[in-house]
Amino acid sequence: MSLNVRLFITIVTALLFVILVFMNFLGYWKANSAIQILFFFIMVVSIFNAGTETGKNLKNRS
Repeated sequence: MSLNVRLFITIVTALLFVILVFMNFLGYWKANSAIQILFFFIMVVSIFNAGTETGKNLKNRS
């Protein structure tokens, strides 16, 4: 898988989890506390993963 496709997938995943967590925070959908905690930690990990993939992409460009 090329680095650009991998970067795109990780960024989209991070954005989707951010949207899900904020939709839950705003009250558009309800979930029990275990699911809320799980989605929050998945959001944090996916944002970290997107940052590391972006760093790899920028490192390979220079």
